[in-house]
Amino acid sequence: MEKTKIASYSEITPEQIAEWKERHGPVFKLECEDKACIVKLADRKTLSFASSSGTKDPMKFNEMILRGCWLGGDMEILENDTYFISVSQKIAELVQFKTATLEKL
Repeated sequence: MEKTKIASYSEITPEQIAEWKERHGPVFKLECEDKACIVKLADRKTLSFASSSGTKDPMKFNEMILRGCWLGGDMEILENDTYFISVSQKIAELVQFKTATLEKL
């Protein structure tokens, strides 16, 4: 997970978003009521860590994905259960797959 000093969505500038896009590809605003954050898509390392951490606890899986994709924003989303549970419904969208095929030759 990339460490950030941006602990409030209001601190995020368009320039910061442009820098994140350049570094991580697509970035997204994840919002719940009056709180918001910027996240990136999950990478292999994040998915691996979340999968091993969340084998018995699906909420732990969601937490590890969110923490691994977190770029900056209102920390209440991570720390307050009401916000966290609300955004958990969208976390699966951060894990994207391409369609693959397997053909016997």
